[in-house]
Amino acid sequence: MKYRIEHTNTFYYENFVDQSMNHIRLKPRSDECQRVLQYHTEIVPNSMTKEHIDLWGNHVETFFIPEKHEHLTVKTTSTVSIQKSPFIRMIQYSDEMREIFHSELFHSHYLAFLNETPYTFLYKEQISEIVQAVGDSSNPVRFALDLMAYVNQSMFYDTTATQVGTKAYECWPNRAGVCQDFAHVMIGVLRSQGIPARYASGYLYVGEDSALIGDAATHAWVEVMVPGIGWIGLDPTNNVEALEQHIRIGTGRDYADVSPLQGVYRGGSQNLDVKVSVTQIDTKNSVK
Repeated sequence: MKYRIEHTNTFYYENFVDQSMNHIRLKPRSDECQRVLQYHTEIVPNSMTKEHIDLWGNHVETFFIPEKHEHLTVKTTSTVSIQKSPFIRMIQYSDEMREIFHSELFHSHYLAFLNETPYTFLYKEQISEIVQAVGDSSNPVRFALDLMAYVNQSMFYDTTATQVGTKAYECWPNRAGVCQDFAHVMIGVLRSQGIPARYASGYLYVGEDSALIGDAATHAWVEVMVPGIGWIGLDPTNNVEALEQHIRIGTGRDYADVSPLQGVYRGGSQNLDVKVSVTQIDTKNSVK
């Protein structure tokens, strides 16, 4: 599949602001399943960006605007090709995989994705409630799939239920939130069972007839480390494996590591308007 993504973030400030320093994580990742064909950033007021790769392998662009301004617009345009095949439900959890999973080397290597974080924190009684409902966790592949289905069935997608700073333990009692909250709850439970899990951020292509939800802005899902296989994406918001419709930007321990826009400025309050458009490119008729 090939997609074109247009993502526009516009900040409207209450008063003139100046000395604005910003970091954006909006460039999709390139790996064995996903390839970035084109990427372009437009910033108003005009500013040059400097790119680096962060600790988690994400592209980060930094820019500085010294002059006073009443609004800031960051628009990124990407063309991405994705080719993934579903297979997690066909994985047989072998004795060799079990040996790797319980090894000290495996645990120490993925320690960053086994420790709880502020966003993924759940109370012990919340974890016990969820694990008891999901069932046996001795097979991490089966447990991850069952947990994804349970979180999907237990939580209601509601854009008004939580804020960007809401933690897993805060949204679980109300059983409502957005994709970020679905992902944090699932990650918190997986890590409690010794299963390495990380937060994935990107875009979701829903098409005209799809029942998938979460395409209004950036989307979030979970990646689970399967011994001997690698990172596998699972989307608890939609109860599906993250395949060709999931366009990955970045990964980290939780939302804080992959926040698409971060910045500081001198001035008053702000309002943010976000527009995301993901369209599928007809590869048969496109010019090569």
